[in-house]
Amino acid sequence: MNAIGQHIAASIGLPRVDRTLETYRLHAPRAFPMKAGKMNRIAFSAAHVVADPLAEVDPFVAPAIDWERTLAYRERLWDLGLGVAEAMDTAQRGMGLDWKTSLDLITRTTRAAAARGGALVFSGAGTDHLAPGEAKALDDVIRAYETQIEAIEKAGGRIILMCSRALAGVGRTTEDYVRVYDRILSQVREPVIIHWLGDMFDPALAGYWGTRDLDKAMDTALALIAGNAAKVDGVKISLLDKDSEISMRRRLPEGVRMYTGDDFNYAELIAGDGSGHSDALLGIFDAIAPAASAALQSLAAGDTAAFHDILAPTVPLSRHIFKAPTRFYKTGVVFMAYLTGWQDHFTMVGGQEGARSILHLAELFRLADAAGLLSDPEMAVWRMKAVLATHGIEA
Repeated sequence: MNAIGQHIAASIGLPRVDRTLETYRLHAPRAFPMKAGKMNRIAFSAAHVVADPLAEVDPFVAPAIDWERTLAYRERLWDLGLGVAEAMDTAQRGMGLDWKTSLDLITRTTRAAAARGGALVFSGAGTDHLAPGEAKALDDVIRAYETQIEAIEKAGGRIILMCSRALAGVGRTTEDYVRVYDRILSQVREPVIIHWLGDMFDPALAGYWGTRDLDKAMDTALALIAGNAAKVDGVKISLLDKDSEISMRRRLPEGVRMYTGDDFNYAELIAGDGSGHSDALLGIFDAIAPAASAALQSLAAGDTAAFHDILAPTVPLSRHIFKAPTRFYKTGVVFMAYLTGWQDHFTMVGGQEGARSILHLAELFRLADAAGLLSDPEMAVWRMKAVLATHGIEA
């Protein structure tokens, strides 16, 4: 039997909501080119970290990183023509990855990018080294941002200006937010990407920009960007609301990019409309990197149909991975890396491999297969069976 026949024959017993097992037969995987090609969009993958399962640490207390595998994954993303958004939410920043380890990660990745002749990497700067409640005033937030930006720039890195839980805690008005961001933007060496992360990703960021009114928040952000356009490369909004992204995109100053962070509607936002398009800075691109690269190359070649043909079946997968509570999407991203052979265990920083149910992971398996992403179905079946066994399921 040929390889494709073997792939089609692969099957596994997967649990269903009614507590029965279905015999699921896998499809043949899609063949995606595993190399970079011409692209007409800037596309970052927010990259996950590979935990070290053999480190003698308590995973809920201290992060342990497999540096070799973590950096190899970033090399893979660069090989596919994607940029790396480093030490972001996808890397479990604030959910297991502390600032000390984040800076180590940023330094290592920035060094690896330089060794490739300047591979694309921007890194997250925030205020997460502050303990909860430590910031008492806006100046404390400003100093915290300055500390991280100085460290990243010293390492040779470019900045993604992350939302601040500390600012959300002490900022009371839109003017408070403008004061902090104006001060920080006046000091950065190179233009930054401003990241607006919605509270579906981090509940502590509810009311960011000093208001819970989305339209008013957007007005504040746009005014801030317009007043500092020379210091802003672009803005990434992660609100899972395509209409809000399109509205903001149309109002950005000339030369300032919109990087979609919408893991529900990325295909149509990247494709664009008559008034423009979004570039990309997406967590889901970590999980679907070969498909994302192939789709973007098709788009650059003018083959919009192929672009949508590749990405359309990945959207149900992404919507599942990022379903509420959205902050646990990292579990699905790492599980995809395990199923596709990019790491040899399903262990996460902070023990987050347990943040999703076995039913969630089983549905992820089905959707990944439907999208043609399980490049080695037999390996994926074997690994899925291993995870099922830990839940008492003999598949």
